[in-house]
Amino acid sequence: MPRALRDLARAVVPLSCAGCGAFDVTLCEPCGSLLRGPVRRVEHDAPRLDPVDGSPLWPVWATAAYSGTVRGVVVGWKDRGRTDLDGVLATAVRRTVDAASVDLLRSVPPGAAVQVVPVPSTRASRRRRGREPVRTLAREVAEHLADRWASRGVEVRAVDALEHAPRAARGARDQVGLGARARGRNLSGSVRTRRRTRPDTGAVTVLVDDVLTTGATLAECARAVRVAGGTLVAGIVVAATPAPDTTAGSPSRLCADP
Repeated sequence: MPRALRDLARAVVPLSCAGCGAFDVTLCEPCGSLLRGPVRRVEHDAPRLDPVDGSPLWPVWATAAYSGTVRGVVVGWKDRGRTDLDGVLATAVRRTVDAASVDLLRSVPPGAAVQVVPVPSTRASRRRRGREPVRTLAREVAEHLADRWASRGVEVRAVDALEHAPRAARGARDQVGLGARARGRNLSGSVRTRRRTRPDTGAVTVLVDDVLTTGATLAECARAVRVAGGTLVAGIVVAATPAPDTTAGSPSRLCADP
């Protein structure tokens, strides 16, 4: 459905909470509070992010656990036309940036520029959704990092640098329902840099996505960045699937706001 028609439908159909269905609210206070918990380091919960060459595991920060209500909110925003949640998710990633910015800055070499790169949608997903919602998150991350680092003279900008390769668009399966190994095989070689917006040599890259599950998608995007000569320093996501040996409320590693 085109975005204009979705917006018209929102004006006619009563609004309901994306988390629990409560009437006449985009996201009720109890559901919204799940996006305001402690920011977590979650890279150790994503098996496909573990480098096979022994290089250090790069950090990924998340603001919520991808389960239950949070899962419903993210799916509603991404796949069910809930553009009214843009501000809610933007606030969530800004909180994540607040918690991560000090550690992130330590990873940026003096004089280096920072490129915030969204994980790309497939062509089919763009047609179905009518937009690329993760681009919205990447812009928020870039703008907030730029504000926080303005006094340090660090240049930060959002760059739509990645795309799905045509071969992958024809042959890759949907990731839903696949295990960690299957996700990795399914995505291998599926992402490439865009010719007009390749990562600048010497710039460092922060990847942004809505959800981290096994890490296969972020790992494939990281591979594409490195092949193009970029340097990856971190990932930022809204939510991450809890590790099998944890509950949704027990974080892998908490991050204190600076």
